[in-house]
Amino acid sequence: MQKEYSKLYELSTAERESLGLVHTLREILQQPQTWRQSYEKVFRSSQPIEQFLTRSLLGTDRSAPVNVVLVGAGSSDYIGRSVCALLRKEWSCNVVVVPSTDLLTNMEDYVLPQSEYLWISFSRSGDSSEGVAVLENAFAAYPRINHLIITCNQNGKMARLGDRANVLSFVLDDEVNDRGLAMTSSFSNMVIVAQALAHFRNLGTHGSIVESLAKSASMGIPEMTDVCERLVQKGFSRICFLGSGPLQGAAIESGLKVVELSGGRVVAVTESFLGLRHGPLAAIDSDTLVVGFLSADARRRAFEIDLLQEICDKELTNKFLVVSPAPLQNGLNSFENVLQLEFLKGISDLYLPPLFVLAGQLLGLFTSLREGLRPDEPSVHGAISRVVSHVTLH
Repeated sequence: MQKEYSKLYELSTAERESLGLVHTLREILQQPQTWRQSYEKVFRSSQPIEQFLTRSLLGTDRSAPVNVVLVGAGSSDYIGRSVCALLRKEWSCNVVVVPSTDLLTNMEDYVLPQSEYLWISFSRSGDSSEGVAVLENAFAAYPRINHLIITCNQNGKMARLGDRANVLSFVLDDEVNDRGLAMTSSFSNMVIVAQALAHFRNLGTHGSIVESLAKSASMGIPEMTDVCERLVQKGFSRICFLGSGPLQGAAIESGLKVVELSGGRVVAVTESFLGLRHGPLAAIDSDTLVVGFLSADARRRAFEIDLLQEICDKELTNKFLVVSPAPLQNGLNSFENVLQLEFLKGISDLYLPPLFVLAGQLLGLFTSLREGLRPDEPSVHGAISRVVSHVTLH
């Protein structure tokens, strides 16, 4: 059903405008190429990045490891969840994810006075009142903290904070400063940047992983589009995304995409595969689409397939989408909709979130259209907005 993909992709400008698809469709489909561009931009800036990160990660007290805190709200928080394990592994230090919304109200709970920190803040717009306030409060209360700011908006307030000695701002290309309400290419490209930063000491060799992800996405988008559109047309009233480790970050972000783009009309449950049994499994019913992001690791994948099979055996739902990083020989015979991606042999789960989240974005896009909404602006009553900028600060 390739022509269905082509039909959507080849809409005229006027048709896209009438459907509210001017931005979101383009921003989803542009991701493979923009991943290459974002990696190249990091590579071109490798010298100042390496200098800043080397100094920040060594700290002044070299007897104790520096604490890295990944900061953001909403999708920007889920970037941190998607890259936390990779940064911890590659940098051999403590890395945690703390939402900027928590830091705004409870910053003192997360900062030990005698410890050294590097905060990495993610923001599409760089203009969120909460995100800017968190940084300004940290500058005043904890001047020893080093800050790396990653944003997609060169004109945002966060991008202009990089003139301090303890701050480095990295601004992505304006092309990935998504104009649609829901972050799509902004999310995945900031993940790609963070993954590249994990390898700041050997950026040249990391390029092959980015290229493999981009090729897999380009090859997989047509089939993924077809499957996601068909599943949405069949119908579901709620959706459950499952992932283990860094793929749980992709699952949470995918759930948010469906909720945002459906204007809240489709409820999302997001969990780890093994966590689902501990209560949230009660939310799965016959009108729930279960989306499983399978691990590339055989042992993890065995746990995950067992859980999917349990849902099937209990007849909780017969609606499934299974996304696998490579063709599998067995274990998925019970499931009709299996997306088996190519070109990823030997690539760890640590790098897969940008690729897997495409499924969540496309499910959100088609759900938005099914509900008669405009994907670029699906929040009919203004419950949410592109930039959270009107929070009263106390």
